[in-house]
Amino acid sequence: MPSFTRKVILSTFNDLLETTPFEKITVSAIIKASGISRNTFYYHFRDIYDLLDNWLRMKLGQYESAEEGETWEEQIKALLHSCVENKRRVYHLYDSISRGRMEQFVFSSTNDLVSAYVRAYAEGRNVPPQRIDAVVDICRYAIIGFFLHFLWNGMTADIDKSVDELSVVYNDIVRGTLRSDEGECAAAPHK
Repeated sequence: MPSFTRKVILSTFNDLLETTPFEKITVSAIIKASGISRNTFYYHFRDIYDLLDNWLRMKLGQYESAEEGETWEEQIKALLHSCVENKRRVYHLYDSISRGRMEQFVFSSTNDLVSAYVRAYAEGRNVPPQRIDAVVDICRYAIIGFFLHFLWNGMTADIDKSVDELSVVYNDIVRGTLRSDEGECAAAPHK
C-alpha cells in the first residue's frame, strides 16, 4: 500500500502547512503526526523539499491542463480562488525560505497553459517559431506578475474582474504580436 502511505504523508503535510510555516515543519513532525516510521517517510520522499515539490505538483497539477472547453481565464480564476481558500497555506509557503520553489512551480505550471493558448492562436498563421516563443514568455511573465501582485495585496482583489481585465490586455498582446502578414510582427522594424 505505498500509494496510501504516500497520500497520508501528503495529507499530513497539507494539514501541518495550514497551521505552521514551512520552515518550521520537520520530517519528525510529519512522522509523529502521520504515525509512520522514519524509514517509511524516506521510502517515499528524499527529504522535506522533495515532499514539498510533490505536494506542489499535486496541488498545482490540477491547473496545468484545461478540461475540454475551459478557457485559460477560467483556469487562472480557479487557481486564484483556490489560493484564497488556502490562504494560510499559501502564505506559509510564500513567506518562507521555500518562496522560490513555489514561484518556480507557478512559473512552470503556467507554461503549458500559456503555450497552448498562444500556439493555438498562431496555428495557420505565418509566424516564426521564435516570435511564438517570445510571446509565450511575455504572456507567462504577465501572468506570474499578476499572481505575485495578487499575493502582495493580500489576495483582496476581485478575482473575476481582475482576470477579465488581464484577459483583455493579454489577448491584445497575443493578437497584436502574432499577426499573419507574411511573418511581419506588430513591432516596428529595426533601423
